[in-house]
Amino acid sequence: MGKFPKPSLDWLIPFVPTAIVLRYAAPDMQVLTFTVACLGIIPLAGWMGRATEHLAEKTGEGIGGLLNATFGNAAELILALAALQKGLTGVVKASLTGSILGNVLLVLGGAMVAGGVRHKVQRFNPAGARSQASMLTLAAIALVVPAAYHHLGGRDAFLHETGLSLEIALILLVTYGLSLLFSLRTHRHLFTGPAAQAGSLEESARHANPWSLRKSVLVLAAATALVAWVSEVLVSTVEHAAGAFGMTEVFVGVIVVAIIGNAAEHSTAVLAAFRNRMDLGLGIALGSSIQVALFVAPVLVITSFFLGPRPMDLVFTLPEVLALVVAIAIAGQVTGDGESNWLEGVQLLSVYAILGLVFYFLPG
Repeated sequence: MGKFPKPSLDWLIPFVPTAIVLRYAAPDMQVLTFTVACLGIIPLAGWMGRATEHLAEKTGEGIGGLLNATFGNAAELILALAALQKGLTGVVKASLTGSILGNVLLVLGGAMVAGGVRHKVQRFNPAGARSQASMLTLAAIALVVPAAYHHLGGRDAFLHETGLSLEIALILLVTYGLSLLFSLRTHRHLFTGPAAQAGSLEESARHANPWSLRKSVLVLAAATALVAWVSEVLVSTVEHAAGAFGMTEVFVGVIVVAIIGNAAEHSTAVLAAFRNRMDLGLGIALGSSIQVALFVAPVLVITSFFLGPRPMDLVFTLPEVLALVVAIAIAGQVTGDGESNWLEGVQLLSVYAILGLVFYFLPG
């Protein structure tokens, strides 16, 4: 069977400086700036994906997925801190919800479809997948409880919501730290599936000149910095573009900003699954969601006491909470058996499409 040359999206790189120039030289052309920034993030995400693949070959699937999730979420954390400083806590919480939904449903679903088209059945370590699903369930509980307290705690509930959110944030941070110890040290073997060895050999054969660890880290860091810069340009114009396209702020925060902010994870997870490295794809999709819920959100809650005009709590709206619970439930169901196929990916994407429609028609 003949080999086809790998398509490159590097021809989109000129959109990166173009977006930055438009941001400052043409402040009235916000819709065009928004579109150009979206195109500029695509090749940067591709470079992040390449660097992560080389890192995963040297560090293993688990650490590779963690590094991708960490660098991928760095841009989102920077943007969220900037929004907190302006007091936009509602937008920050909507983007957190959208990030979790996007990774659990869109990224994982896209990865399963891409991998399933090429491989009839893909296998990964079920014990590691169940461990990650349990962490996501913990995240759902941590987000449901403050919302339930808000609605059931009576008229004085709001007096204690900030303190409750801070204490929950501290618990989540400790739990996240212990989960890293579990996945990277004491039970590292649970996050290497049966296809990892074959996948690593396939990738090693494909890469005639594998990158060094230093080069991989430097490329990943540089691409992340550029993604953060272009994302700042994009977010600064997204509200105007949303109005031009008839989208509500809730839809923009939960769907649009989340999809663009997680472009790196999207491309890398799909590419990894396509190359039969489903453990890496799963680690990126679920690992990024876990990191957002158990690390990024608590850090934003704690930082808001010092950075923003008012502290941020963990009281999410009812539609956001319901969407998160539904997404985490179906993700746990499809990953529990250690196998995936393209139909399971379609199911995840269908749930994401349904929730996207709900948020689109939800009144602002």
